Amino acid sequence: MSEARRNARVLIYSHDTFGLGHLRRCRAIAHSLVERNKDLSVLILTGSPIIGSFDFRARVDFVRIPGVIKLRNGDYTSLSLLVDIEETLAMRASIIRHTADIFDPDLFIVDKEPLGLRGEALETLEMLRERGTPLILGLRDVLDEPALLAPEWERKRVIPAVAELYDDIWVYGLPQLCGDPLAGIDVPWSVRKRMTYTGYLPRSLSAAHGQMTHLQKITSPYLLVTTGGGGDGEGVIDWVLSAYEHDRHLPYPALLVLGPFMQSERQGEFLARAAQLPNVEAITFDAQMEHLMAAAVGVVAMGGYNTFCEILSFDKRALIIPRTHPRREQFIRAARAADLGLIQMLTEEGNNRDPHMMATALRQLPQQRLPSQVVVPGLLDGLYNVNRLAQQWLARQRRPRIRRATHNPAIGIG
Repeated sequence: MSEARRNARVLIYSHDTFGLGHLRRCRAIAHSLVERNKDLSVLILTGSPIIGSFDFRARVDFVRIPGVIKLRNGDYTSLSLLVDIEETLAMRASIIRHTADIFDPDLFIVDKEPLGLRGEALETLEMLRERGTPLILGLRDVLDEPALLAPEWERKRVIPAVAELYDDIWVYGLPQLCGDPLAGIDVPWSVRKRMTYTGYLPRSLSAAHGQMTHLQKITSPYLLVTTGGGGDGEGVIDWVLSAYEHDRHLPYPALLVLGPFMQSERQGEFLARAAQLPNVEAITFDAQMEHLMAAAVGVVAMGGYNTFCEILSFDKRALIIPRTHPRREQFIRAARAADLGLIQMLTEEGNNRDPHMMATALRQLPQQRLPSQVVVPGLLDGLYNVNRLAQQWLARQRRPRIRRATHNPAIGIG
């Protein structure tokens, strides 16, 4: 770093087409970095439409790029603007590139999508590589079923980009639990040797406790039922509600957090059903999920990455009902965690959601073992190791790199 700029800068990119997972993971990393490094600032680039609902620590800020959403046929469209997808992607790529140019980070961390949404981060990656900025690819513990992930990455021509551009790959998990997130992909040794398993990213209670939603009908202890963003969580909410409608004497009340991306019609339906039950309360969203989970006696969830980290961090007994479409990530994570005894898993058989089966599972949930009773060394060391790795890269002197080629034709945009 030059003498004129002693404070380090970290830029984090998250494409965030849907859900809360990428944003919440990046936010946790950003907060940990500034908490442990007093001379560091973090800027998050995100497409999340609700990033403004979250609080951020001092020296963490964000730039919101125009949102997009994935349609059922696999195509993308603009989330809010009446412009076509190509124009939206061009705006996103321009904002990403110009932000990175001016912010001039000393470390660039890309979350999950190596090239960004349809290649929108490629020019930025090439620009920063020429400046000598260390480029980090951060991967969650499980990406997808290898048989599904391999053709996707081959179509997007991801591996040549990772091999040429990235200096390090951080896997936010442990191999004894998540296995190899790139299993089934023909990954060269030059890439594999850059992979570091950090452990899972622990969560803690923020100082904004006073902003937590005030519950109207129930009090702690309760069972927390959460579907993350909620866009694909209707089945879980419906199943739990049917259990409380079926068995009016379940021992603990339930707090349902529907999620901000659940269809408004379904939200209204679930809120109306919950209103008829004296021991069930439903809310649409709370940015302080950590506080809601800390007060729970147990958790019912779909098992996304962030919820799983919170379950481990707050040592909560959990019943996981993972989705299996369009990705099997949640199912793979839940099955491996259940094998280790960290959680219990329940799966739907088609659309058959037996209320008695769910009521029985909810009665048994508070009797499960705590996750802390299963010894997995390094399980929650993720933020410690991310800071350690970041500090190593920040300590290196940046040296401009010679461009390897004007453009590698093997690198595409998917």
